[in-house]
Amino acid sequence: MKWLEFVSKMAGKYFAFWVVGIASVAYFFPAPFTNLASFITILLGVVMFGMGLTLKPVDFKLVAKKPVPVLLGVSTQYILMPLVAFGIAYMMDLPAGLAAGLVLLGSVPGGTASNVMVYLAKGNLALSVAMTSLSTMLAPVLTPLILLILAGQWLPVDPMAMFISIVQVIIIPIGLGVTLRKFFPKTVEKSATVVPLISVVAIIVIVSAVVSLNVDNITNSGVSIFTAVMLHNIIGLFLGYMVAKGLRLDESKRRAISIEVGMQNSGLGVALASAHFGPLAALPNVIAAVWHNISGPILATIWSKKSTEETVRTQRKRIKPEMQRTGN
Repeated sequence: MKWLEFVSKMAGKYFAFWVVGIASVAYFFPAPFTNLASFITILLGVVMFGMGLTLKPVDFKLVAKKPVPVLLGVSTQYILMPLVAFGIAYMMDLPAGLAAGLVLLGSVPGGTASNVMVYLAKGNLALSVAMTSLSTMLAPVLTPLILLILAGQWLPVDPMAMFISIVQVIIIPIGLGVTLRKFFPKTVEKSATVVPLISVVAIIVIVSAVVSLNVDNITNSGVSIFTAVMLHNIIGLFLGYMVAKGLRLDESKRRAISIEVGMQNSGLGVALASAHFGPLAALPNVIAAVWHNISGPILATIWSKKSTEETVRTQRKRIKPEMQRTGN
């Protein structure tokens, strides 16, 4: 079992490399991967089931106890990110499929990888998990509604069909995971180390499938859509931080909200685009799956070297008793 834990740890640690690697292989040798597209929805359900296994009731208590930072972050995510995507699509005059896909990327909830990035960045992890959980629960209603308003001009949007898809792909698997954890906690704890490996495998299969179906589109629109996705992510990270700073939240909360706002559940975006819009609309979300796992670790590494006000206070509390014991 230890070797499996080691493999799972390595898979999570070098996730970005695996994604970039499989995307490159699928681009140059697409044939073996094209048939995997039919498994995208199932695989995302597996990832969400894994997320459900990690959730605890305490993750939702923060919403009730300290709702302002959570609601602020989720509101910023669902209001600013779709509008930023809409603006970028218009300014860059993206083709209809890519434009709708980019707006879809801005309209999905926070990604599960964001929690890891917040932890590495010394951000407020409890706030991050609460934001991911709440934004995911709101997705069946908000994501189709936002798409209907902002993306309907490019491609037809069926909000009810999308609502059903999100419930099937997100809510039901997460609910099953939470239920399983509640009734079989010891079994879930034992298998917890394998969950990252399963999620990584599922995501790289999804990425390989969509890339293989979009070889020509990547060749023709690669630079523009890469630029659009990178701008969307960077602007989101910046706006999330500045909104939190404007409301005078402490540094750890600013980092958490920044990362949560800037990193979306691109896997859900791929599944929804593939089911409702077509392979071209899935492309921005696939690129986001790659780029978010490059920008996230870079930002987390920079922030991890800078102490937050919270860590400074903790250090002072630890130092003070030591000084008292030594008579200083």
